[in-house]
Amino acid sequence: MDEHKARLRASELEDSGDVGVNPTQNLTMGEIIATRFNRRDLLRGSLAVAAISATVGTRALAANEQPAKKANGLSFDFKEIEAGVDHTHHVAEGYDAKVLLRWGAPLFPDTPEFDPKSQTPEKQARQFGYNTDFVGYIPIDGSSDHGLLVANHEYTNEELMFSGVGIQDAKDVAFAKMTKDLVDIEMAAHGGAVVEIRRMNGEWQVVKDSKYTRRITAETPMDITGPAAGHDRMKTCADTTGRKVRGMINNCAGGVTPWGTWLSCEENFNGYFWGALSDTHPEAKNYKRYGIGTPAYAWGKFHDRFDLAKEPNEANRFGWVVEIDPFDPTFVPNKRTALGRTKHEGAAGITNSDGRYVIYLGDDERFDYVYKFVTAGKVDMRNRAANFSLLDEGILYVAKYNPDGKGTWLPVVHGQGPLTEANGFKSQADVLIETRRAADLLGATKMDRPEDIEANPQTNRVYVMLTNNTRRKDDQVDAANPRANNAFGHIVEMMPDGGDHASTAFTWEVLVKCGDPSVASVGATFSSETTRNGWFGMPDNCAIDSQGRLWISTDGNNAKATGRADGLWAMETEGEMRGTSKHFFRVPVGAEMCGPFFTPDDETLFLAVQHPGEAEEGAPVSFDNPITRWPDFKDGMPPRPSLLVVTKQGGGKIA
Repeated sequence: MDEHKARLRASELEDSGDVGVNPTQNLTMGEIIATRFNRRDLLRGSLAVAAISATVGTRALAANEQPAKKANGLSFDFKEIEAGVDHTHHVAEGYDAKVLLRWGAPLFPDTPEFDPKSQTPEKQARQFGYNTDFVGYIPIDGSSDHGLLVANHEYTNEELMFSGVGIQDAKDVAFAKMTKDLVDIEMAAHGGAVVEIRRMNGEWQVVKDSKYTRRITAETPMDITGPAAGHDRMKTCADTTGRKVRGMINNCAGGVTPWGTWLSCEENFNGYFWGALSDTHPEAKNYKRYGIGTPAYAWGKFHDRFDLAKEPNEANRFGWVVEIDPFDPTFVPNKRTALGRTKHEGAAGITNSDGRYVIYLGDDERFDYVYKFVTAGKVDMRNRAANFSLLDEGILYVAKYNPDGKGTWLPVVHGQGPLTEANGFKSQADVLIETRRAADLLGATKMDRPEDIEANPQTNRVYVMLTNNTRRKDDQVDAANPRANNAFGHIVEMMPDGGDHASTAFTWEVLVKCGDPSVASVGATFSSETTRNGWFGMPDNCAIDSQGRLWISTDGNNAKATGRADGLWAMETEGEMRGTSKHFFRVPVGAEMCGPFFTPDDETLFLAVQHPGEAEEGAPVSFDNPITRWPDFKDGMPPRPSLLVVTKQGGGKIA
C-alpha cells in the first residue's frame, strides 16, 4: 500500500456506501415504492391509513395487548425535549440519564485508572472499549435489577484518542503519525465487553470483582463454525485449518438470544485491509463487491494479516455474526458462517410459533439487501447447552419486495436457482463467503442502507430501519415517489404471512418517510400530530419495549443536515396516531445515538453515545482541540464515548 494514498477517516466507515459496489440491475426499494405509491405522496401529513389497512389487513392488537393510550391518544406520556445541537446530552423531563461506563473505565481490579496520555495496549485490553454501538442486557435469574451488560466496541477515532495525531486526509501523508503502539491500542479498543451490573437503592452500579467480566478485542481467539468453516478460502498462513481466527472488528449492532447468548455483528470490516489484489486473483471480484482494499486504518502497516498482499484470504474471515456466551468468560466466540457474510447491522431474532429461531439481518450499504435466517432446529429452553449449535444449521434468505405490497424470501442456498458451480459457487461455503454476489444473482431488492431490523413479538410485525441513500439518481426512481437523493431515510414495516416468521411470503408497508415534514420538497410522511421536535432523519437502530412500542435512534442528523443532533425518538405504530413520533433523548455535538435496549420491566433504558465531538462536515477537531469534552468536561480529557442508563425519577416504567 502506498502510504501517500489518501484514506478514509475512521468515521467514514459509518457511511461506507461509497466503497462497496452493487453492479446489478435489481430493482431498488425506491423504484418499487414508486411503482406502488405513485399517488400516495399527494397525501402529505398523514400515512393514508385506509390504504394501509386495505393492503395489510386488520392488524390491531387485541385490547388486552395494546399499550395503554393516554388522553391524547398516544401511548407515550413523556414531555418531549427540544431538538437542537449543543455540547451535552438531554433527556425528557422527569428522567435521569447517567453515565455508567466511559471509554477507558477500568473493568478489572488490577486495571489502573484511565490516563489518555499514557495508554498502552495492555491497559486498553482491560478497560471499557471505544465507540459502543449495540448494548444488550441479559438478566441474571430473570432480574431487571441484576444482569450482564454486553456491549460492542465498533471502531476508533484516533484523532480524538491520541494527542498530536489529528485528522489525516488527502492533504497529509496517510497514517504517517500512527505508530505500532497506537495501532495496537486501537485494536484493543475494538471488540466488546461483558460487564455485570446491579441496581441498588435506585442506582445502577458495576459489580466489581465479577466472575463474568470480560473484554474481547481484535486479537481474541475465535472459532469459525458452520458451512464455511475449514474451506480453503478461509485458510491463512497462521491458520491452515480455516477454523480459527483472531478477533472481531467493526462490530456494530447485534442481538441477544432466548438462551442468553450475545450476537455481535461485524459491519464495515473492509476498511481494515491494505493493498489490492490483481484483477486475475480468485478473490478480486469478491473483494471489490465488499469494498475491500481502501483502508481506514494503519493496521496493515504493522500487522501482516491485514495486508492483502501477504494474507489474501484474511478478509474472508471477517463480516460474520459472532455468538458469545457472556456467562462463561472462557467461552471461545463462534463466527457463525451460516448467517452469511455481509456488513451486518444487527441480528435481532424472534422465536417462531413452531419453535425455530428466526434472525433478521440488514446489510448496511446503499443498494444492498435485507436478510433473515431460519434455524433448522428448535429452541430448547429446558436445555441451554442444546441451543449452542442452533445457528450453524438453517436457511439464509434474502428479501424481494414486490410493487403490490407482497414480498418473497429467496433462499440463499447452493444448487438452487443461479447459485450453482456454473456461476462460481462450488458449495454452500462459497455462497456464504460471497453472500452479496449470491443475493445479486437471486434478484433481491436493492435497499437504502438497511440497518437494524426488529420483530415485535406482540404483533409479529417487523421494522426495517433504512438510513438513507444519497446515491440514488433521479432516473432510478419514478418521478412521483419516493425521493431521489434520499438524504433522510425511511422505515419499512413487514408482516410475515400468517404470522409465521419462517414463511417465504410477507406483506410490506412504508411506516414513515423521514425528514422535515414542513419542507414540501422533502416528502416526509410523519403523522400531522408530530411536532417540530418530533420528526427525525436517518433512522439507524431501534428497540421494542415489553409493551410493544417502537423506539428509534438515529445516525446522521447534525447542524447542517437537519439542524438537530442525533437522538432517540418514540414512534406510534397503531391506530389514528400511527406515524407520530416524540423526541426523548438528544446526544452531544458530533455524536451518534446507539443502543437502545430496555430491561424486561421497562424501568431502565440503556443507551450508547458514540464518537462525541467527531468532526461535522470536515471541521478540524482533535484530541487537543475538541468541539466538546463530554462527558467529563475536564481540561486535558478528550471526549469519551459512553454508555448511559436512563431511569424515571421516583421509579416506574419509561413511558
